[in-house]
Amino acid sequence: MLGLGTLRRVAKEITSDVTAARDRDPAARGVGSLEILTGWAGVQAILAHRVAHALWDTGVPLAPRVIAYGSRAITGVEIHPAARIGSDFFIDHGSGVVIGETTEIGDRVTLYQGVTLGGTGFARGKRHPTLENNVTVGSGAKLLGPVTVGRNAKVGANTVVIEDVPPETTVVGNPGHPVRVEGRPVEGPDTDWIHLPDPIADAIKELSNRIAALERKLAETGARKTDSADSADVTELRPRKGPSSAGG
Repeated sequence: MLGLGTLRRVAKEITSDVTAARDRDPAARGVGSLEILTGWAGVQAILAHRVAHALWDTGVPLAPRVIAYGSRAITGVEIHPAARIGSDFFIDHGSGVVIGETTEIGDRVTLYQGVTLGGTGFARGKRHPTLENNVTVGSGAKLLGPVTVGRNAKVGANTVVIEDVPPETTVVGNPGHPVRVEGRPVEGPDTDWIHLPDPIADAIKELSNRIAALERKLAETGARKTDSADSADVTELRPRKGPSSAGG
């Protein structure tokens, strides 16, 4: 049954979500709660999900899916009613975000636009990611399968995550691999996603530079050999005149 306790819990979660939007979105600073509820698509999507999930948990048929479908049509955010989402959740901009059925999200998690928390294959059971507390996922990142992203971890923009991410780690690339900035993990939900280091890209660039340098050296060596051959003394061979050494 959808009791008074459930309604109180949903109201508390919605209040914390509005507070999270105000804390993490500079555009929401100084903006009233009503304006955030009516003008922030990510907040609207999570508000609709709180209601749909409460109905799903109580076994109400059809209504949770109708709410989820309507929310997707209005906000561009698709959240399955069964997904479990903690408090202080924030979706920045929201458009294109997909959160699958068996996804589990902890407290104080932030997602940016275009994030997919998706499954792999057709097997039933746990098949979507688990995000622990204080995780931040950058724009366009794809987290696929029943992977776990540890607490305080960061996932860079457009990263593809197919393996577990340890706590306190920042991952970038395809597939995602750990990075550090100045020997320390990247900190804060408002990380500069544009300038995250990428060790694999740096290694490829270094190899490319070394190959270019070797090609220049080979070209210079070939040019020196050609010049040396052109400038060498050449003795012209002419028939010898006079008596033949063979006699006759």
